[in-house]
Amino acid sequence: MDSDSYQREIEAWHAARIERLTAPRGWLSLVGLEWLKPGMNRIGSAADNDVVLAKAPLHLGTLEWSADGTLTIALDPASGATIDGKPTTHAVLLDDSHSAPTEIGFGTMTFIAIDRGGRKGLRVRDSEAATRTGFSGIERFPVDPAWRVIAEWQPLDPPFQLATGTVIGTIEQYPAPGKALFQRDGRTFELYPVLEAPGDEQLFLIFADATSGKETHGAARFLYADMPRSGGIVLDFNRAYNPPCAFTAYATCPLAPPENRLALRIPAGEKKYTEKQ
Repeated sequence: MDSDSYQREIEAWHAARIERLTAPRGWLSLVGLEWLKPGMNRIGSAADNDVVLAKAPLHLGTLEWSADGTLTIALDPASGATIDGKPTTHAVLLDDSHSAPTEIGFGTMTFIAIDRGGRKGLRVRDSEAATRTGFSGIERFPVDPAWRVIAEWQPLDPPFQLATGTVIGTIEQYPAPGKALFQRDGRTFELYPVLEAPGDEQLFLIFADATSGKETHGAARFLYADMPRSGGIVLDFNRAYNPPCAFTAYATCPLAPPENRLALRIPAGEKKYTEKQ
């Protein structure tokens, strides 16, 4: 691919990335993360609720977290809220461990349940969030074809279990089916791409480098890569992007594990996000 074609490819990828980020249900719409307690949780904007949500009806309804882990929602019929877009009042609330979590909607706001290591909470979004309506773009390094790296792939059988911390203090275990090795400035570096979920068709990298905390987001940057072929894997660092927690305090992002912290400056991909005033 010539440099102009490659530039257009990266620009198209970045435009699609921004479209997802700024969508009404994108990461910029997050306005809350409310942890639940076992048993009954009253939800609404009034101060006497267990979970107080601004812009919600005074008493939206109740959410019961049963001993078997089931979440059951009962909405106040007067709230006008919906369940998956329908004017029903009762449902089992599927959390984000399911492919289609149940969504509760009211006005410009929605929430779904999330599960993080047995902790359950509500991820709250508002399509009119200031983080979304005031978004003005992300600075990037110039596109540089030299940072489209073809790395050597060393498969691991069984997969290496990559222990990965998160911003909320939990530890996630991701299977790394191999490691990628590449050379730069006369040195060899390695990274462990992982499978986020069984059956994924791409590998996921959570990494940090010498730009982290200075030019780029301190906790990590993310990168997806196609599955290795013929003993190699393409790591296109021009597609490295900021995690959700670069934009909001209400995400539960993974942090770059020690194995994926590189003593190497990678001036490619997205820079640190600064919200414009």
